[in-house]
Amino acid sequence: MHFLVSNDDGVNATGIKALAEVLQELGKVTIYAPSGDRSGASNSLTLDRPVRIHKVENNRFAVDGTPTDCVHMALTGLMDCVPDMVASGINNAANLGDDVLYSGTVAAAIEGRYLGFPAIAFSLATNRNDRKIRYFETAQYFIKKIILNIQAHPLPKDTILNINFPNLPINDVKGIKVTRFGNRHKAENTVKEIDPRGRKIYWIGPAGPEADAGEGTDFHAIKNGFVSITPMQVDMTKHADIEAIKQWSSKIS
Repeated sequence: MHFLVSNDDGVNATGIKALAEVLQELGKVTIYAPSGDRSGASNSLTLDRPVRIHKVENNRFAVDGTPTDCVHMALTGLMDCVPDMVASGINNAANLGDDVLYSGTVAAAIEGRYLGFPAIAFSLATNRNDRKIRYFETAQYFIKKIILNIQAHPLPKDTILNINFPNLPINDVKGIKVTRFGNRHKAENTVKEIDPRGRKIYWIGPAGPEADAGEGTDFHAIKNGFVSITPMQVDMTKHADIEAIKQWSSKIS
């Protein structure tokens, strides 16, 4: 297989190097990833300026743009031969529940799907700000098993999988669960501060605590030591409400 690899932590992040390393055991790897950390970039495209691309080494490119830029440009003219799959990560933090709305790692996978390729986002469920060891080797162990299973039993082209690994040694992982997305309470308040020159500055507040995190959710699987695999879809239509909205719209004068 030929894998297009991207992320949102940047082309030099430990996680993308770990992902490329394990995928190279299974096929060819081409990397197009942001030149720096673009966490939280979601599905944004850079449309207000040109995007510069720097070749780091063979089949590894640093893109001065977003994760979506990376995948979009790679698949629409930069790659000489099309890949079989888009793989994004390994993100240095979980992407669970509502997180996927903001995640550049998940967005890179979604862009691969939009452009017609099966795609997977991989994340290691760490706390980005703590100093605990990162068990990227655990993620690598399961990624190899997952890709081998895909090779034996291919996924449909419209497939997106969001996969999170508990930050545990391999032998402490209890197994794999197929999950649904949980959700969080609303985000914490915006943080207001004063810079050294006396000017007001603001920080986005932390994500809210878990709300829907019961059995069956990705939050529950990770908290209990399981790998979480959540299938995603890109059709955001609320099909169940179409008839009701038709009746409602008919009353508009």
